Amino acid sequence: MISTIMILIVIPFVLASLFPCFQAQTLPSRFANQGQWQLLHPSIGISPMHMQLLHNDKVIMFDRTDFGHSYLPLSNGRCRMDPFDIALKVDCSAHSVLYDVATNTLRPLMIQTDTWCSSGAVLPNGTLIQTGGYNDGERNIRMFTPCFDETCDWVEFPRLLSQRRWYATNQILPDARVIVVGGRRQFNYEFLPNNYPFSVPLNFLQRTTDTSENNLYPFVHLLPDGNLFIFANTKSVLFDYKQNSVIKEFPPIPGEDPRNYPSSGSSVLLPLDENLAPLQAEVVVCGGAPGGSFESAVRGSFMQALASCGRLRLSHPNPNWVMENMPMPRAMGDMLLLPNGDVVIINGVGAGTAGWEHGREPVLTPVIFRPSETVNRFSIMAPASRPRLYHSSAVLLKDGRILVGGSNPHVFYNFTGVEYPTDLSLEAFCPPYLAPEFNPMRPTIRYVTNNNVLGFRAFCYVTFSVAEFGSASDVSIRIVAPSFTTHSFGQNQRMVVLKFRGVTYLGGEAYYATVVGPSTAEIAPPGYYILFVVHKGVPSSGWWVQVM
Repeated sequence: MISTIMILIVIPFVLASLFPCFQAQTLPSRFANQGQWQLLHPSIGISPMHMQLLHNDKVIMFDRTDFGHSYLPLSNGRCRMDPFDIALKVDCSAHSVLYDVATNTLRPLMIQTDTWCSSGAVLPNGTLIQTGGYNDGERNIRMFTPCFDETCDWVEFPRLLSQRRWYATNQILPDARVIVVGGRRQFNYEFLPNNYPFSVPLNFLQRTTDTSENNLYPFVHLLPDGNLFIFANTKSVLFDYKQNSVIKEFPPIPGEDPRNYPSSGSSVLLPLDENLAPLQAEVVVCGGAPGGSFESAVRGSFMQALASCGRLRLSHPNPNWVMENMPMPRAMGDMLLLPNGDVVIINGVGAGTAGWEHGREPVLTPVIFRPSETVNRFSIMAPASRPRLYHSSAVLLKDGRILVGGSNPHVFYNFTGVEYPTDLSLEAFCPPYLAPEFNPMRPTIRYVTNNNVLGFRAFCYVTFSVAEFGSASDVSIRIVAPSFTTHSFGQNQRMVVLKFRGVTYLGGEAYYATVVGPSTAEIAPPGYYILFVVHKGVPSSGWWVQVM
């Protein structure tokens, strides 16, 4: 079986990925404005429950080690030796891969200890710092530094976390540290890097646990004032991590149905627009499962998921939730910011909850949410052909596509005799803005000044071309911090709309936009971002910049 899978991986699967969206696999006309799906690989050998796009346009993905061998061997005859592993003490298969977006190829990587249900964040230098997991991996830190050859791999640092971090959330901070929040039966947080590991109690996490927990993988967003928004179960707070102080407790989300794991809704911080004064900060939480869903699923009865979304404008003096409904119920969906400021909600189920065998009624249709619209904010997209349930994930790529993989609702890799087999395939969803009809309005970035460095409050000039230019008011320049996606939450995901100073015509189809770098590190923590030029709602392909 392994050799068959390897043939598919070594030889790039070019059915769709090396062709532009909307040209291969033509869709029926009724889906012309609903996006398109591409099958990139029928199997990558693992079922990725964690994904992170890196600044060399490669996506690191990984699963867990405690279920036995995967369907991808490690390279060069390597084997992982772990006397404490639950499944295999000697394992010659990979549980992590590095996906090259440009060539649609994969390289196996070696993780040493169990990364099951772990967390991560990217440091300002582009290194992924990855924390915790299960069993002998629960207090470990792993790092992966991108390279432009085939030499980089995981480096592991045992027992550098102060506490077990299983189902925790990471957030990069303005000072380049990472805060690690929560985890199973961990009502505390800690910072990385640290010379002496220690944790700080956070009573809010203890108050929000229930009989099914429903406060794991808390939704954590860094706000422009430097404080953290933390949402767990049904409650949320404004938290000053410097003083270990809850500044404000917000009203519970209406309905008081849980939204965090295992109920597993999702959340995003909407784009921070520096052209607005004062700057607005607004959080959206969508989907999840009603209270009691986990216990009901254990008994074989699967409750309908939640269809509601709540918006909370945190910059308002007295924030209150504003509720509306998605077109369909969804738990275990992934919410990702799109380059034009819209949000795609993808993957998940219409009944049940997260956990082994606990999800039913796969939701195949992504939804695009347009938060700036006053009516008809939700649009239903073209359906996928493959269910993506528990342990699926998705990330935004630089070219504007959404990379989608995973789905393993079983203790082991089960391909037969189950209702929803383990899925090892890799797909991409092409949002409607990638359709050829928008090509005349689509900008192409030609050059970014200052060697692609975006300084705080510094002027920057972005040269681009576009065939059918409208006006300066049709243009915006945005930067996106790619997410570490796992368990229906994109950790560290954020978008900043840069302060805009106008467009200058250069001749032919060429223009340059003058923008100003982020005002503060609280608005945009230092690190690598993808810069997009958006013209008439149509984004360019992205361009990597470093905020520093």
